[in-house]
Amino acid sequence: MTITAWAITTGETGMRTQARGLAQAIAGQAVEKTVGESAFDPPWPDILVSCGRRAAGKALAVRRASHGRTLAVHIQDPRLRAAAFDLVIAMAHDAIPAGGKVIKVATALHDVTPERLAAAGEAWRDRLGRLGHPLAGVIVGGDLRGRRFTRADDEALLHALERMRRGSGAALAITPSRRTPAHTLALLAQAFAGDPRAVLWDGKGENPYLGILALADRLIVTSDSVSMISEALATPHPVEVFDLGFPRHQGFIQGLVDDRLIRRFVGDPAPPPARAPVNATIEAADAVRRLLQTRTGRSG
Repeated sequence: MTITAWAITTGETGMRTQARGLAQAIAGQAVEKTVGESAFDPPWPDILVSCGRRAAGKALAVRRASHGRTLAVHIQDPRLRAAAFDLVIAMAHDAIPAGGKVIKVATALHDVTPERLAAAGEAWRDRLGRLGHPLAGVIVGGDLRGRRFTRADDEALLHALERMRRGSGAALAITPSRRTPAHTLALLAQAFAGDPRAVLWDGKGENPYLGILALADRLIVTSDSVSMISEALATPHPVEVFDLGFPRHQGFIQGLVDDRLIRRFVGDPAPPPARAPVNATIEAADAVRRLLQTRTGRSG
C-alpha cells in the first residue's frame, strides 16, 4: 500500500532532519512543508510528521481539516495537549511524561540510514582511506543561543585531540558545521597544516560528513548538537562527546553516559568499548506503523 506523508517544520535544519527522517522511514518519501511558506491544501496525506512548537498547531489544523483521516505524529514536546495528536515522540530527558500517546526515545530522530552510510562509505573510501588507520572522525559544531564556542573551547579541544593522537597514532578527519566560528577553524587549520594524516574540510565541495560517519574507527562530536551526537550513535563506531557545558543538553548527555552509549572526550588514547548502533528513528517508525496497521484493521 502506498503511503503519502508530509513533514511539517519551521524550516530549521535540525527539525527538518527529524521530521523528514521519520516520514521517509515510514512512507519512503515525504513532501516537506514549512510553516509560513508552504501551502497546506488537500489532498491530505495519510500521515504527517511535525517538529517544533509552531508546526504543532499547523499539524493539528491539517488533522482537523482531514476529518481525522490524516495520522498526526509530533516530534518533541508540542507544548499543546498531547492527546490531540495520534502520537508524540519525545526524548528521554524531555519534561513531558511518557504514557498514553507519548513515547520516549533515547536520541534525536534523523535521516542517517544504514543505506546512506553504506553509500557514503563507498564514495569516500579511497579519499579518507589515504589518511590511514585508526581514523578518528571529529565533528565540530559551534555557537548556540546563550552559549558561544569560545577560544578557550578551541584550545581545550585541540589539546585533547593532540593527547589522543600521541597515545593512539590516530589519523584525523575533521568536518565543521555552518555554526563553527572562524577562530575555531583557523586554530584547527593552523594546528594540522601540512599533516599528511589529518584533513579539515574547508567548506568547499562535498562535505565528508557522512563518509566520516561511515568510515571512522571512532567518532568525536562536540556537545552543542543533539542531532550530530544522535547521528553518530546510528553508526557502530565508538562515540565520544567533547562536552562544552551547554546547560540545555546536559540531561541528554548524562543519560547517554549513564547508559554507556558515549564517553566524554578528554583525549583518552583508547576509544570506548564497541556497541550496537542506536537509531531512534527506526523505533519511532515501528510505533507509527503499528498505529497505521491498527487504523487499517479497524476501517477494513
